[in-house]
Amino acid sequence: MLPATSHGEPVVPTPLGPVVATGAFADVYAIDEARVLRRYRSGRDASGEVELLAHVVAHGFPAPQVLEAHGPDLVMERLHGPTLLQAVVAGMMPLREGAEILADLHARLHAIPAPPGWTSTGVAQDWGHATGGPVIAHLDLHPGNVILSDTHGPSLVDWANARTATAELDVALTALILAEVAVDDDGEFARGARALTAAFLASAHVDPRRSIEDAMAVRRQDPGLVAGERELVPAAARLVHQLLDELAEAHTARIAN
Repeated sequence: MLPATSHGEPVVPTPLGPVVATGAFADVYAIDEARVLRRYRSGRDASGEVELLAHVVAHGFPAPQVLEAHGPDLVMERLHGPTLLQAVVAGMMPLREGAEILADLHARLHAIPAPPGWTSTGVAQDWGHATGGPVIAHLDLHPGNVILSDTHGPSLVDWANARTATAELDVALTALILAEVAVDDDGEFARGARALTAAFLASAHVDPRRSIEDAMAVRRQDPGLVAGERELVPAAARLVHQLLDELAEAHTARIAN
């Protein structure tokens, strides 16, 4: 842990190390080989995220441990390894294996009981279409947020959107995020994203069909979307429905044979 001042504030090295990751709400700076500093640009309090990460790590879920926190700053365990996105794009990991990792992380997370009284990390409190539920939902679980860690295996980062919700909504959002890439153009990258979406839906532990509309609403409200992403949401939702129909038809055909 970093030493604390007499006022309980962490002593952060100055100047900060290089930026190793940038998200919609926060930047991650290297401190040393074992630690990073995650700082919310808005200055918002990160205590909700601290509570959640301590809870899921205590239940054996692969996520970075928070070593110290104050206000918008989280000193966290540094995870070394490529993201799942980098591994799949580079051909280091087959699409089906990548899809199974995403599905397994969902299943493991949704099996953890929510902390008593906890509802949200704070960023997504006004998301009316994610109004609570029986499980912890990450709501941003995609290949770019999974680090193939040397120490913990596939590990989930960037918990800014997390809250209590339903497993179906969480799975629907992952499918929607993947499908947005698939409908963005007709190139090889889009075809790979389509195959990854299909494989993920085939591996998922719940059927997300009834939550796709809510997932669309949540996705459209996400302040982290860049220009043009919101316009992809309807086409992505249609693709998810199409892939679910194809999976159902294939299942029916296997039973008939």
